[in-house]
Amino acid sequence: MYAAPRSSSSKRRAAAAAVAVLAVSLSLPLLVPFGAAQQEIGRRFGFTRARPRHHDELEFSYRRDAGNGPERWGAVRRDWAACSAGRLQSPIGLSDAVAGLADRPGRLGRSYRPAAASIVNRGHDIMVRFNSNPGGVVIDGVAYRLRQMHWHAPSEHAINGRRYALELHMLHQSDANSNKYAVVAQLYTISRSRRDRTIHRLERYIRRIARRKDHEELIDDTVDPRRPVSRSTVYYRYAGSFTTPPCTEGVTWVVARQIRRVTRRQVRLLRNAVHDGARRNARPIQEANGRGVSFYYTSPGHGRGAPGD
Repeated sequence: MYAAPRSSSSKRRAAAAAVAVLAVSLSLPLLVPFGAAQQEIGRRFGFTRARPRHHDELEFSYRRDAGNGPERWGAVRRDWAACSAGRLQSPIGLSDAVAGLADRPGRLGRSYRPAAASIVNRGHDIMVRFNSNPGGVVIDGVAYRLRQMHWHAPSEHAINGRRYALELHMLHQSDANSNKYAVVAQLYTISRSRRDRTIHRLERYIRRIARRKDHEELIDDTVDPRRPVSRSTVYYRYAGSFTTPPCTEGVTWVVARQIRRVTRRQVRLLRNAVHDGARRNARPIQEANGRGVSFYYTSPGHGRGAPGD
């Protein structure tokens, strides 16, 4: 049967279709790892309720002398290479003298509210995971929802050369772009009598899950994320990474300048509950590598010299 020759326009359409198919096929290998990486981050950092694999927290340690200690995290797994090779790693040392004063008064847009939550012993820290919407923050017009919070002892960041007794991390994720993250950090100094109210309210739950790795307990009442962070809007901001593997970069850090108070007993409670064999769960200070750190303030009278509460 005679087939009429295809017109030049038909040939162009066929060629375009072939190019489109080729483009899609070439893009698939890139899309799959990205999706897998997002799932891994969600699982590791408690953004999803997927149960962690048993070996996850055994893969890294905070012990300096261990083969999987902080200096060797990047060699433990290929997808943790950023822990060693990354140029934007956290935590870093923060300094009033070095931080650049922001060109505008900065008010961190916070809109938190009490929400249902559960508490999890992750083997290296105690985490509060929010099961309903606790609100979040707005940074440069981008809204981030609070997903979880956890503690490190001693503090991971240093301010003016000093590391404090404890540091709270409040991890946020953008609703509009799931691979954008922000962490609001609050540092604590030891007080003989002034305890932290949030840790105090959670104490009985922390004791229930103590030394029970991967164990999760629902919290009977709501958790109010407005309580653990200072009301001060004097803070440092810089571009960094998660401070635990896979050390993913591109994280916006907001570190409160005002220091809150906690008792030594509360710090011991958080550390002893995980029973990981390490005296601390704080990553060493990382190189700044020329990164700019911005210092935001609320008014001319509330600036770099603001004291802690």
